[in-house]
Amino acid sequence: MRARGPLIAGIAAGVLALLLIVVLVLPKMSEVGKARDDLQVAEDQEVSLQTELRSLQDAQAQAPQTEEEIKALEDKVPSTVDLPGLFRLLQGVADRAAVDFFQFSPGSPVPDLTGGFSTVASQIVITGSYFTLQEFLYSLETLPRAAKVMSVGIAPTGGGTEGTTTTPTPTGRLQMQLSVEFYTTDSSAGPGSEPGPTEGLSTVPAASIQTDTTESGA
Repeated sequence: MRARGPLIAGIAAGVLALLLIVVLVLPKMSEVGKARDDLQVAEDQEVSLQTELRSLQDAQAQAPQTEEEIKALEDKVPSTVDLPGLFRLLQGVADRAAVDFFQFSPGSPVPDLTGGFSTVASQIVITGSYFTLQEFLYSLETLPRAAKVMSVGIAPTGGGTEGTTTTPTPTGRLQMQLSVEFYTTDSSAGPGSEPGPTEGLSTVPAASIQTDTTESGA
């Protein structure tokens, strides 16, 4: 019996140590592991936030340039049809080119299938010299508002018969007919839409606008 005493005491001490490990050490180890996981998550979040901060700082630094680009895009493709403003732009081009006659016939806006914008198919007729027509075309290409020339037709004024071809000369008077598309981001523009294609047209009839500058032209 006496020999068993130390053995039992040793077993009891071992059990007690095991209990202490289970009760005290293992929970602490679990907490340490969780703390390490939380630390890793925090470090990852810090890296992500730093990257986001740098992106925001870069965006802030580029904001003035971005605003200028957006403003330029809005000028080229405005949010409304603005036919009066478009007519004034084209009239200015015609005046600078010193054309003899200028006619602008805008069509009704047609929404694009994507729904992102509307197209205003228009017809432009001008008369003048070869160099006048050339100057008008160049100015049309550099217009602040986006324009896409779909077709161009040139013929001598009051001359030529059907089936004959006449080569335009720099000194003769010519007539040029243009099919041009203009654009607006107002995808609701068009017949029956609100505010509709007639908004702002009280001062500029959509059917046809023409200016005869023969008396004061080149």
